[in-house]
Amino acid sequence: MESCAACGKADVSLKSCKACKLVKYCGVDCQVAHRRMHKKACRIKAAELFDAQLFAQPRAREDCPICMRMLPVENDACGYNSCCGKIICAGCNFSLSRTQDRCPFCNAPNVKDEDWKRRLFERIEKYNDPFAINTMGSNYETGHSGFPVDHTKAVEHYERASELGCAVAHYNLGNSYRVGRGVDKDRKKATHHYQIAAMMGNDQARHNLGALEWENGQHVRAMRHFMIAAKFGCHESLKMVKIGFKGGIVMKEDFENTLRCYQASQDEVRSEDRDRAKAAGVG
Repeated sequence: MESCAACGKADVSLKSCKACKLVKYCGVDCQVAHRRMHKKACRIKAAELFDAQLFAQPRAREDCPICMRMLPVENDACGYNSCCGKIICAGCNFSLSRTQDRCPFCNAPNVKDEDWKRRLFERIEKYNDPFAINTMGSNYETGHSGFPVDHTKAVEHYERASELGCAVAHYNLGNSYRVGRGVDKDRKKATHHYQIAAMMGNDQARHNLGALEWENGQHVRAMRHFMIAAKFGCHESLKMVKIGFKGGIVMKEDFENTLRCYQASQDEVRSEDRDRAKAAGVG
């Protein structure tokens, strides 16, 4: 029979330690009293549980709703339709812009600049769409689509979109905190947002986590991140995996498996339209 880790009572309702799940307590007083003895084991187990979640197989990226191929790793290789909120690959976006003057989903006319901005504002006001909010943040950061460059506003929009579950917004926040753009530089907060984005399947955030671990001298942990990102098509991560293999950090079997998965991912995302868009400097 389970009992309270502090007082030993067994005939009462018990609650597990939220951090480690190793022990149970009959109340807050017992948990506080036992904290000093339990703290070290709790931290170790909590770190193990978090790593299990962090390094778990991430969910695959979504498909472009037009060509039905997996969306590219690069966030800027996708386009956001402010009329209906669809996210499509740069290849389809490029192809449609040359052959159609209306959205293939909602039949709204294609617009630019001020009209596009107006639609984006409406999308946010009406639907509180996290991707629209993140897109507005990106435009404030880069000054695209007629937006003024304002890094503070960019971060505000990223924070709002991240609270609504947007992985790209967490990635953008990680970048902002990493370099101190619009906020004070904070490596811990950068890591936090990269971790959330990575667990949600953002491979660029996963790569940046690997880079931070590498800079910290945690080469084995770094390679775990790089291998995951490379398997989903991140070329920069594959470069680092090659370095890890040459340096004896990555085993031959893991290296070969990463190469196979990377090639399969590249085959999945490649298309003639995407190649044409890339050649034209789009995506």
